Parts: sequence; C-alpha cells; structure tokens
Amino acid sequence: MTLTFVVLLVLVAIVFFWGVGVYNTLVSLRENIKNGWSQIDVQLHRRHDLIPNLVETAKGYLKHESTTLENVIKARQMAVDASSIPDKIQAENFLTSTLRSLFAVSENYPELKASQQMIKVHEEITSTENRIAFARQYYNDEVNRLNTSIQLFPNNFIANTFRFEKAAFFHIDNPDVAKVPQVKF
Repeated sequence: MTLTFVVLLVLVAIVFFWGVGVYNTLVSLRENIKNGWSQIDVQLHRRHDLIPNLVETAKGYLKHESTTLENVIKARQMAVDASSIPDKIQAENFLTSTLRSLFAVSENYPELKASQQMIKVHEEITSTENRIAFARQYYNDEVNRLNTSIQLFPNNFIANTFRFEKAAFFHIDNPDVAKVPQVKF
C-alpha cells in the first residue's frame, strides 16, 4: 500500500464516520420531536376528556349562553378529529379560544363561579394547560434543534440525502390565545 492510498482510505473513513454521526444525530432529534409531540398529545387528550365535564357543569347555569357551550363542544370535536400536527395545532388554538370565551361568560354567573364542581374542573383544566405549555416548550426546543441541524453546513448534505425535513413548531397565532385563561371564583 502506498502512502497516498492510506491517506485516501483514512479520509474516506473520516467522511464515512462523520456522515454516520450526523445521520444518527438527525434520527435522534427526529425521535425526540415524536416524543415531544406524544407528550403534548397526552395532555391534549386529557383536556379533551375534561371539557365534557366543564360543559355539563356550566350547562345548568348558562341556559341563555347555549351558543358558547355549542362552540366549545364543536371546537373540542374539531381538536379530537384533527389528524396532522398543523391541523391539531390550529384546532387546539381554536379550542383554547372557545374555552376562554366560556370562562369569560361564566364570570357573569356568581352561582357557577361558586360551584365546587366548576372550581374543581377549572383547576384541572388550568393544570392541564400548564402541562401543555411545558410539553409544547420541550417539543419546540427539539424542533428548533432538528431544524437548525438539518440546515447547518455540511450536515445539510446528509439531511438532504436522507430526506430529513423541517418540523413544524407548535406556535400560537393569536396572542390572546397565548394567555392562560384567568377565572376568578
């Protein structure tokens, strides 16, 4: 073996192992994003399960606010039926908006605000909203890491070769939706 051949072999080995390392890193980041989304999904399902309790509790008090209750029910169903991540994000933002309007309307009903069942459901929803926010933060951090990594030079060669795609952030389009609902009982 000549020195040139050995040097060439070493360079090929270095490039190969670099490529394997980049590929494995991108796979790990993609799996972290899937894990992050599944954590969000668990909390979203928990919120979806709590909404019927909230609606049932409020129904007796809000007889003249049936449109608000219907909107919450429709928004919940849209969120449950959404299949892609972008559709889920949009549906969840709408659901948050309708919940906010329900809580705002409930402010006008002192008996509802004093209801122990309403207080309990509200606390559970608030707790779930906080969990969703933490899970969303983790998910978005991982999306940022993947999206940055696949765009960096020379990682972009491996990312393009193996068709790694940028992931979607879970962002809130409406700044009013970004606020945690505040209800004073």
